[in-house]
Amino acid sequence: MAKQHMLKFVDVARDMPTKRAAEERREDFGEIYREYARDKAAEQASRCSQCGVPYCQTHCPLHNNIPDWLKLTAEGRLQEAYELSQATNTFPEICGRICPQDRLCEGNCVIEQSAHGTVTIGSVEKYITDTAWEEGWVKPIEPAAERPESVGIIGAGPGGLAAADTLRRQGLQVTVYDRYDRAGGLLTYGIPGFKLEKDVVMRRNEQLESGGIRIVYNTDVGHDISFAEIREQHDAVLIATGVYKSRDLGGPGAGLQGIVKALDYLTASNRKSFGDDVPEFDSGELDAKGKRVVVIGGGDTAMDCVRTAIRQGATSVKCLYRRDRANMPGSQREVQNAEEEGVEFVWLTAPKGFTGDDVVTGVKVARMRLGVPDASGRQSPEEIPGADYTEEADLVIKALGFEPEELQTLWGVPELEVTRWGTIKADFETKETSLEGVFAAGDIVRGASLVVWAIRDGREAAESVISYVSEKSSGALAAE
Repeated sequence: MAKQHMLKFVDVARDMPTKRAAEERREDFGEIYREYARDKAAEQASRCSQCGVPYCQTHCPLHNNIPDWLKLTAEGRLQEAYELSQATNTFPEICGRICPQDRLCEGNCVIEQSAHGTVTIGSVEKYITDTAWEEGWVKPIEPAAERPESVGIIGAGPGGLAAADTLRRQGLQVTVYDRYDRAGGLLTYGIPGFKLEKDVVMRRNEQLESGGIRIVYNTDVGHDISFAEIREQHDAVLIATGVYKSRDLGGPGAGLQGIVKALDYLTASNRKSFGDDVPEFDSGELDAKGKRVVVIGGGDTAMDCVRTAIRQGATSVKCLYRRDRANMPGSQREVQNAEEEGVEFVWLTAPKGFTGDDVVTGVKVARMRLGVPDASGRQSPEEIPGADYTEEADLVIKALGFEPEELQTLWGVPELEVTRWGTIKADFETKETSLEGVFAAGDIVRGASLVVWAIRDGREAAESVISYVSEKSSGALAAE
């Protein structure tokens, strides 16, 4: 009975939601893909081959039950599909938009390997959850019973919020501390609206707060409240700060005006979308309008920067990357979208310094070639002697990745063990740190990574926290 809805990949071609024309989408920060209609979503879901060993599910960090909710979508059972999706993923509407499906679930789809074109998993996931919001199926958290244990979470990014959701559903009292004035972390201030419109994040934040999660905004741990105070106030603490310290770039002229950090640039743009007062943008410092923009880097943050600059009205936008297209860490879909919108990629190039007196006027560029593979198997870039040139620029954006802040110093906790990379040492399974009752999850443990990994880490850490506080409570009762 069920199979009449499925296995249609031989007869039905892969069909993504309509993408807005580049000329249209470069004029605003709206998402570039339109929604599936109900019939189209069911049709595309029906292409799933219902594999006995679903590689899409295996290669999803959350191990989402993808074949099952595709089947339910094909059968028109959308509420059940949403409930199944939500069971393993705290934010399916966000993952459906920003996950690099081409590297994860869709990239490992069996029918893709047989040249039939992958199932459009991300687009269906987005459709299912957007429909759930529209139909009112997404409800505030209602624990079956309240528990007295209290958990403090530092960081309201995807990892911290995923943990908060999991803990609250079990009835624990949850307080999240965040340095910003809105929850979401990079979902709110790092990722541009053309990939993730901000009302999508805000409605999820509201759903979490309406379910009893307390979020304390504008609170910088180590400045507005001490780490020791947080530990005193809660039965357990989860550190989910992410990594926000930008990797720097040296060389002659590195301190010139007009050379900015990617996160500063993206945050300013996103704040403007909220209608905030952003002096650095209004002054032109973090606005690309009318400027020749050069972005240095090849990851997803670099893609966010080049596409933001296009929308701000830059005269030209170039992206310098030291390897070639095939070895670029960012999503190939994002590269294609950027090229359609007018971004020029200058492959096999690396900055050596900057020109200008007080304000940057150009980037000194070395041409590169790929040499022998390094320890990871990737070919190492090496400079071509005598092939340097200067790339003219009025605004240079450094998108070189992120590193952890020095929490031991900032929070006055030298006993908190960290790795040689500065990330927090946490038990692989329990996520507990060197401090009793203190756990850590997300990028602050694994280094800069994907949102979907942060969600998984947050959910797993929450389960460990529940076990910890339960044992602690049981011990206290036994002592009485």
